[in-house]
Amino acid sequence: MERAAGYSQRFDCLTDAYRCFLTGSCPSGGAADVAAVILSGVCAQLSGEEDRGCAPAARCRELSCVSVSLLERISSSLADQSPADQSPAVQSLPPAVALYCAEVLRVLFQDMGLMSQLVSAPFKRKVLLIDFVQCSTSKAPTVPQVHQFQAEDQIISHLAAKSVSAWVFYQLLKSGAISPVWEQKCVQAFHSSPPGTELDACLWSLTEVLKRLLKGHPDCIIGKLLAAFDSSLTALCRFLPEEGEEMAQCLVDFTRSRHSGTTFCLLLDLLEVLTASSLICGAGVCLKSQRMTHIHSSALLTVISSSSEYFVKKRALLLLKRAVLQKAGEDWALGEVPLTGLKYEHFHFDMSILAQSVLTAVAANWLQSVQVESASFFGGTRRGQGDEGQKPDCVMLRAVSLLLLKSMELHIQTAGGTADSPAEVYGYLQSLWGFLKRNSVQLMEVTHLCCWVSLLFGEQDDDMMEAAKALLSVFLHHRYNRHTAACASGCNPHCHFLLLLQSISFDHSILLDFLISTETCFLEYFVRYLKCLRADWRGFTAACGRICVSDCHLSLTASRGSDLQKQYESSPSTGLLREDRRPEGSSLLVLHNEQTPCPNTPPPSGQVNCETSARAVLCLSELREVVTKLQTKKLFPYNPSSLLKLLAQIQQSHLSQF
Repeated sequence: MERAAGYSQRFDCLTDAYRCFLTGSCPSGGAADVAAVILSGVCAQLSGEEDRGCAPAARCRELSCVSVSLLERISSSLADQSPADQSPAVQSLPPAVALYCAEVLRVLFQDMGLMSQLVSAPFKRKVLLIDFVQCSTSKAPTVPQVHQFQAEDQIISHLAAKSVSAWVFYQLLKSGAISPVWEQKCVQAFHSSPPGTELDACLWSLTEVLKRLLKGHPDCIIGKLLAAFDSSLTALCRFLPEEGEEMAQCLVDFTRSRHSGTTFCLLLDLLEVLTASSLICGAGVCLKSQRMTHIHSSALLTVISSSSEYFVKKRALLLLKRAVLQKAGEDWALGEVPLTGLKYEHFHFDMSILAQSVLTAVAANWLQSVQVESASFFGGTRRGQGDEGQKPDCVMLRAVSLLLLKSMELHIQTAGGTADSPAEVYGYLQSLWGFLKRNSVQLMEVTHLCCWVSLLFGEQDDDMMEAAKALLSVFLHHRYNRHTAACASGCNPHCHFLLLLQSISFDHSILLDFLISTETCFLEYFVRYLKCLRADWRGFTAACGRICVSDCHLSLTASRGSDLQKQYESSPSTGLLREDRRPEGSSLLVLHNEQTPCPNTPPPSGQVNCETSARAVLCLSELREVVTKLQTKKLFPYNPSSLLKLLAQIQQSHLSQF
């Protein structure tokens, strides 16, 4: 295909090739011809045979976009053919098409040296300033080389970064080799580039390659890639504040610059991927760059309290929350983050650093400087006259709360007998309570502090279970001798459990859903709480007296949906098994008693204690009955023998009162 081919002819060739690859067929032209057109499109070469109705700049941009999009499509399609990367949703390319695509890439990247042009152009600036040079290889046609792209054209930059990342990923799967041109450009940018489009593209590209590798590929490839960038990644810490007010002020100035907010969020995305790699690879890979989130947690806390951009604060806070929950990567991993079970060498030390950084900051009034704006909606944040109807950003409130609670739990686990005293724990919780009251009108009205967990986390089951489990650890560690003291701190586990039962209308089938779900830590929390209940029945009955059945306001924004709150109460005398279809396609037999639901109203004064206790025990008894039936039919996903034993002991404790 001649170099002087006009714009229309080349555009038609590119679109025809794209359609053919989508339909699983080979284009009519040869692989070398298609490669030449892609290269000329990437370089945006224009001949004299131009359509006069279109400006040259617009034609250059359009050809570049189509070319790099086609290149990314070809590389991704070939990478998807890898057995380790295939899923049932991926449609395999026919063998002939796969060979054709591989030949196109070979010609582009080996014969024509396309990688150097992609990396030296879109990763820098983005407009077309074309300097005609001769390609060094005789196999390649004479083409112009792009030296720079203008910063304003971010679409071309992002498409180029996608195509480069797809090629790098394909090469890693095919040969285990890292592109030296790509590696050199990223290392150089990490060491010396200021916030801007070049650094943004390099951060995004490495993050994308790591994300794809972490979805089920060998640790050796991941380790090789991380080792190549380990020292340069630690150089990125220059964007994080150090100890002292002067560096914190520098951070404020940094986040006010034109590109810095985007650059900093891309850095936080990369930190999350690195943290996720330490969890997924476990002991297989252990490098300093994977520990950056924990090591620099104090700096990230400073970002949250001093950054001028709210979205930067929020992104940094969510990173720390996921780190402390060991859920880094949950947004893009295939389902739940696949933990290996084997922790890397410094895991406990790093978690201890993170927890201690949070507790030290809270003790130094860090919560006073954390900003919480109004909740965002499709129309924005609804900022209008007055504050009426404004809802707080519950994502921020929940993240701050969980970060502190899980840090307290981690500190108890790692410090053992040297953990904070009850007075210090009370101080942390009072600081948190003050923070929540300042930012939520609804929480200001709460008189029983144990209710705040249900109020704040009522719409997020996974976060609510984590919060309840952390508070249970605090309660068990400090062994409150008076339950009124536990309630004063808002960490009475009996109150939390009773409020949880109220939130689901004492419906045992929802507890069953929690037990078989892998999305929450309910099983761990439930077993620990049942052991606590077995040893402290008196505390449970006292909590029943403090919890009114009608006090069931469980959300700052909305009540739980009616689909989750089937209101029914029944005796265990008769029952009907029905088959519930789970989202995953499996089926479970669930026991539903055929009784008329009792109204959810409090009994007369003096009977609240007995009534609430009876409803709670009845719910647990029904749960025990249905789990037993499922175990008998071998439908329960794990061995529930220990759980059933605990439930039977709870029922016996209740009956022993009479």
